[in-house]
Amino acid sequence: MSVFTAAELAYLRTKPRLARIATVTLFQPRFVLSVKGDVMTTSILVTGGTGTLGRPVAQRLRDAGASVTVLSRHPRETAEGIRYTVGDLSTGEGIEAAMRGAEVIVHCAGSSKGDEQKTRTLVSAAKDARHIVLISVVGADRIPQVSAIDRAFFGYFGMKLATERVVEQSGIGWTTLRATQFHDLILMVARALAKLPVIPAPTGSRFQPVDATEVAERMAELALGEPSGLVPDLAGPKIYTVADMVKSYLSAVGKRRPLVPVHIPGQAAKALRAGANLAPDRAVGKRTWEEFLADRI
Repeated sequence: MSVFTAAELAYLRTKPRLARIATVTLFQPRFVLSVKGDVMTTSILVTGGTGTLGRPVAQRLRDAGASVTVLSRHPRETAEGIRYTVGDLSTGEGIEAAMRGAEVIVHCAGSSKGDEQKTRTLVSAAKDARHIVLISVVGADRIPQVSAIDRAFFGYFGMKLATERVVEQSGIGWTTLRATQFHDLILMVARALAKLPVIPAPTGSRFQPVDATEVAERMAELALGEPSGLVPDLAGPKIYTVADMVKSYLSAVGKRRPLVPVHIPGQAAKALRAGANLAPDRAVGKRTWEEFLADRI
């Protein structure tokens, strides 16, 4: 196993024989990934590769020397060593051609609905793939989807579980990483709530946000490895109540809003209050919500 930086890999690409036998690094690394096998010939396709998670995943895989293609609904020129191919998982248009030759698929695409069918479209077209790496959410298998109110408020968890099952049953080697909510999502919600004159704060609900770039590093590492099934969760370093996070956001932007406690009914909300969406024993993320806010506000 060898570890190379992007600069080293660029040099090694001009020396194929040296690339096969090199066992030392040539420069001080800034970001490194463990390289297993002939990474420079590995063709990796990333879905959702222009999003919060997918973009840094694609960049890290490129820096590790892989041949990276990003699936996009709209034509884009190759940029910074990353190629783009057109395909729409919603309609299936262009997907078969986009998947051709892809040995590894990193499935970062996600939406508020339809993920299960989109993933079926993806795996059915993945004729050449030997490994699918999926991002999911902590608590996917622990948040009940019994009633309409469960699905209305927390249907995302059930949708991600269904997506996991599609990947597991695809017949292709697979790896699934469950992560907690990204700081970026918490920020988006806090900004929306701050526009209200009075902010509803669900009672008892806690979250353990994680930095998307840290999840991207782990996803890239998994993509360069062998199929591993369901791997240990990845969660942020601290647990917060909704009120805590909203108050810290309001303080950072210099706003004041009253917060009113709100009880959300249903089995899903009950599970959330019990911490089904948390992974305190997997608090391996480093960047806190406060640090993220300080950088973004």
